[in-house]
Amino acid sequence: MKRILLPAGGAILATGLLAAGLAGTANAVPDWAYDTMAKDAPAAVDVAKFWLAANDHTNNLAKATPYTWETKATPKLSVGGGYVADGKPGAVKPTGEETKPSAKVKNINLPRTIGKVFFVDDKGDLKWCSATSIQGQYRNLVATAGHCVYDDKANASVMDNWVFVPGYYQGKTPYGIYVGKTAYTHYDFANYEDYDRDYAFVTVYNGVQIGGGTAKEVSEGDYKAFNGAKFAKDVSISEAEYQKTVDLHGGETSAAWAKAETIKDPVGPSYPGAVKVFQEVSKEVFDKAPVGNVNGAKAVNKTTVEHVTKAQYDAYTGAGYRKIDAKGNYTITHYFVKYWVKESNVKSYYKTVFYVVDGFIKDTGKLGDNVGGQGFTWNQKPQQTVFVFGYPADAHPDGNKAYTGVTPKWTYGKTNAQKYVQAATKTEEHIGLKSSFTPGADGGPWLAKYSNAKRLGYVNGVTSLFGDQDKNGRYDLITSPYFDGETAAIYNKAAAVWSGSIVK
Repeated sequence: MKRILLPAGGAILATGLLAAGLAGTANAVPDWAYDTMAKDAPAAVDVAKFWLAANDHTNNLAKATPYTWETKATPKLSVGGGYVADGKPGAVKPTGEETKPSAKVKNINLPRTIGKVFFVDDKGDLKWCSATSIQGQYRNLVATAGHCVYDDKANASVMDNWVFVPGYYQGKTPYGIYVGKTAYTHYDFANYEDYDRDYAFVTVYNGVQIGGGTAKEVSEGDYKAFNGAKFAKDVSISEAEYQKTVDLHGGETSAAWAKAETIKDPVGPSYPGAVKVFQEVSKEVFDKAPVGNVNGAKAVNKTTVEHVTKAQYDAYTGAGYRKIDAKGNYTITHYFVKYWVKESNVKSYYKTVFYVVDGFIKDTGKLGDNVGGQGFTWNQKPQQTVFVFGYPADAHPDGNKAYTGVTPKWTYGKTNAQKYVQAATKTEEHIGLKSSFTPGADGGPWLAKYSNAKRLGYVNGVTSLFGDQDKNGRYDLITSPYFDGETAAIYNKAAAVWSGSIVK
C-alpha cells in the first residue's frame, strides 16, 4: 500500500474536505476527498437542459467526443513485484442479488448498468468516458475513473456539467440522464494526481428525460422561437371555421388548410372559390416540387412531424419518412405539396396548432431502480478473471481505428500478478489485463464473478491507463488501480449519501 505524505504544515485540499476514521475497513487509512457538482435541484436542471436541449436537430450528448487526456502518449509500462492487500477481502453484493444464489450460464450479455459519463473539460470541450451504476444504499451511485471526474490540470476541480447516461446510444437516453451531485475520490488523486487512486464514486440525482411538463398552445412565431421541447399537430376543423380563418384568394399566412382525396383540375389562387389544399406526397416528390409565388409572396410547401409510439412506428406503411430523433422519440415526417383546387374537390379542413412544453423534463426515477447496480469488492488476490466493459473509441497509436465508441464492448481474461509502474502518473501499483481496448473505455468497470444471465458482477477495478507493451503501435494492455481497504472506505462514504429528485 503506497502512501503519499502531506507537505509540511498539512495542506488542505482546496476543492473538498479531508476525513479519516471510517469503520468497516480493517487496517485502512481512508483519506477521502469530495466535491459538490450540481449543488441543488435548479442547478441540476440547468445541467440536464444543457445536454438535452436540441440545437441543429441534435443534442450536446451526440456532439461529445472521448476524453483521452494524455493516453495517446502512454509509453510502455514497467512491471514491478506482486500485491500486498491492506486487509481482509470484502464484497458488497449487486442490486437485487443480496440474498440470491448465483447461476451458471454460457452466454455473454452486456450489463444494463454500463453507460457514458459526459462533462465539459477545462478547454470547454464536450467529452465523455465510460462508467457503470454500482450498488449503494440509495441506488444512486456511479463508479468511474478519477480522471473522468476530476480535472487534474485545473487544480483538481470537478468537470463541469457532469452527467451519467446508462445505455447511451447516439444521443438517446433510454433510462434518462443522471446529473452528478457529489464526487468522492481518494485524497491522493484529487490533491497529488496519483493514478494509483484513479477511481471515483459519484452520487447522482434521479434521472430526468425530455417530455415532462404541460403542453401550451402558442403562435407559430413563438413556436419557432422556443428552444425547448415542442411539437405541432394538425386538427380537424369545420368548413365554416375554415372560411373564417383563411383568405381564399392567396392567403399564405393562415394555419388553416384543406385536404383532398385526389388533385384534379387544379386552379390558381385567384379562381373564384379556390381552396388551398396540401396533398401528402413522398419525400422524393416533395424535394422535386416547385415553390411558386402568389401575389408577390413566396408560397412554401409544408412538412409536419408526428410523434408516435414504437408500435405505430413499426406498423406505419404510408408515404411519410420514419425517423428516431436525437431525443430518442419515434417520429414520422409527413410531406405536403400545396395546390389550389375547386371547392368541390375538398373533403376535409384542418389547421396546424403549435405547442411548447412548459416544464421541459420529467423524473425517470432512481438509477439503481432503472438499471440495477453492480456489486463492489476489494483486497482480492491477483490473477482474478474479470470482464471489462466500456466504449473504446480512439485509434491505436499506429492510426488503426478498431472501435467507434458508439456501442459498449467487452474484453476479459485473468489479471496479471505483477504491478505496473509509470513515473509520469505516479503509478506504482496498477493491475493489468491484456486487451486491445483503446481510450474511450476509460472509467469502464472491471467485473469479477460476472454472471452472464443476470448481467451482474462485482466492480474490482476501473480502466485507467492503456499500454503498448510490445511497441508495435497497437494498445495491448489496460490497467486499473488496485482496489484495497482505502478504496472500500471511499466507496462506503459515497454509498451512504442520498440525492433525490430534481423535478418539483
